[in-house]
Amino acid sequence: MKATATYTHLQLGCTLKEETTQFRLLFPKAEAINCLVYQSYEDANPAVYPMRTDDGELWCLTIEENLTGKWYHYQVTYKKGEKPNTPYAGLPFADPYSHHVTSRNNYRLEAKSYIFEQDFDWGNDTFVKIDDPRDLIIYETHIKDLVVHESSGAKGEGIYNKWLDPDQAGGIPYLKKLGVNAVEFLPLQKFPTFEPPYGEETKEGYLNSWNPYARNYWGYMTSFFLAPETIYASDGRLEENKITGATTAAVHEFKQVVKALHENGIAVIMDVVYNHTSLFDINPLCHHMPDIFLRRDENGKLMNRSGTGNEMNTEHPIVKKLILDSIKFWMEEYHIDGFRFDLAGLLDEKCWDDIRATAKSVNPDAVIIAEPWGGRYVPYLFSSHDWASWNDRFRNGIKGSDPLHDRGFIFSDWQNSIDRNQLENLFQGTVRELEGGLFKTSAHSVNYLESHDGYTLGDFIRIGARYEGENPVVDNPDVHKAFSSEERKIAKLGAFCLMVTPGIVMIHAGQEFARSKVIVKTNANDSEAGKMDYDSYNKDNETNWINFNDIAANKQLYHYYIGLIGIRKGSPALCRSEQSSIQFEHYNDPLHICFYVNGEESGDIYDYYVAINATFSHSMDITVPKGTWEVLVNNGFASASPLDLIKDSANIDPHSAMLLRMLRH
Repeated sequence: MKATATYTHLQLGCTLKEETTQFRLLFPKAEAINCLVYQSYEDANPAVYPMRTDDGELWCLTIEENLTGKWYHYQVTYKKGEKPNTPYAGLPFADPYSHHVTSRNNYRLEAKSYIFEQDFDWGNDTFVKIDDPRDLIIYETHIKDLVVHESSGAKGEGIYNKWLDPDQAGGIPYLKKLGVNAVEFLPLQKFPTFEPPYGEETKEGYLNSWNPYARNYWGYMTSFFLAPETIYASDGRLEENKITGATTAAVHEFKQVVKALHENGIAVIMDVVYNHTSLFDINPLCHHMPDIFLRRDENGKLMNRSGTGNEMNTEHPIVKKLILDSIKFWMEEYHIDGFRFDLAGLLDEKCWDDIRATAKSVNPDAVIIAEPWGGRYVPYLFSSHDWASWNDRFRNGIKGSDPLHDRGFIFSDWQNSIDRNQLENLFQGTVRELEGGLFKTSAHSVNYLESHDGYTLGDFIRIGARYEGENPVVDNPDVHKAFSSEERKIAKLGAFCLMVTPGIVMIHAGQEFARSKVIVKTNANDSEAGKMDYDSYNKDNETNWINFNDIAANKQLYHYYIGLIGIRKGSPALCRSEQSSIQFEHYNDPLHICFYVNGEESGDIYDYYVAINATFSHSMDITVPKGTWEVLVNNGFASASPLDLIKDSANIDPHSAMLLRMLRH
């Protein structure tokens, strides 16, 4: 295989010059390849151009014409015995290096590559400067969820354009009001939004028995890694079998979104899926080059340790080149500030190093975050390779992993086998030197309580505290959404723990007001309709869309989050302190957590004192370190401006917390 060194820096795909158009494709299994050029997406009579190869791997074609505004396909004749056993192997396919694809709204996608010039005025835009990753407060959201509900009032044709409306309740104005400094979008690389029809076997032999909506809303099934999703553009269409992406609106409009977020000091992180490919569309990776792009075991069987359908063969140089080229492309062409890598445990370790090196070569401050599982659980290993990772140990220790059988600290409980020493380490960044640690530095710990996966934190609390572990059909949504006093205390305690812990912070959309994902009733045959959703990946409806009117049901919690975020952004010691700067004090009740934070090492002008009472039944008397302390958090209120002054001692109510601050002399 020559691709290892020879093609590392070669530009693949379609390259436009003033009077020529060049095509390059790596395809070692081919006997011959034709490039089919179309005048329109629906053109049935393409011009056919044979490609040439000098080594049997790299196929090239130069046409003495600038083909801007045309579409193209590749048609392969395989070497004898090399044709893959997939239903689409004989069909023409879009370029895996497409920068834009036009497609049809069905499970086959029927994508064609569009030829165009990248032309966008970035002005003075550049990456958001991130001095320390622990300063990040990331807001994870689907790009549509935050602007599509009528309560957002967002104006604009298409989802991308709605983000540009400065007068809405959602989108950028909402993120600014919260105070977060980064947004993490669920996948936006081109994917099939339609799955095979439910309960009907297709002519290819696909039988969708799992998804009554026949949609993939979240996008964790990538088809084209260098092309933006077109369904959210002004020329996007939602109707089945309609053409989407007839123009390059998606390219221009998504760049406008990134630019606008940067203008407001908000970094853009993309959730990317390099561990597997989409399955049912005419996808060149899965159906035309599976022996290159898909991983097999020692018996030659396709691997699927994650349950997603296949595994990308990231060890192969052609596969790795696609990954690295796409990372560099999104940073250079779209000014993306960083990436969260889905099921990154399925990527080989050499690939981790190459990804990090590629991203840092473009932007030294690039954010690199792993979901550190998928066939194996290796957050400690990612930390050794200088990656940050989602810290599920923090999530489970503080919240729990199951609202009935395995609840955590904020429920006055002990999750699984966690002990007091491990609990204390969670508040120090879950560092390796201490018991139960994972990371060599807290800068590698992405602390969170909720993500797109699983129940929302609000629903976890409702099931655990209100419904006695059950997930009933919700009869009265308004009553269901509003927290009781005790539920609100649990949620606030979780928010407090999150915001006083060193490391990167991530909150999921709606966590700040206890969002509930009740499955709305539709024409889909969903037996779970009316219940709280655990996996809403397939619902492009009000199950997922943020209703900003729901903030009113838990407004105290919402303002508490805003207060905590404001405090954290002005308190380097809470974000960056190493364990040497954090000193715990011990009281009789193991659910009483008190610690002193010396701000000197982090460059903070203040020291802090944190007191948490996770018991339901009784208050906690504490002795405050010597001096007069400003109270920033107490009795469910949080403010970057002092609420009160205290000295000597304090009393912490049941299921509440206090944060004190004192100027260091």
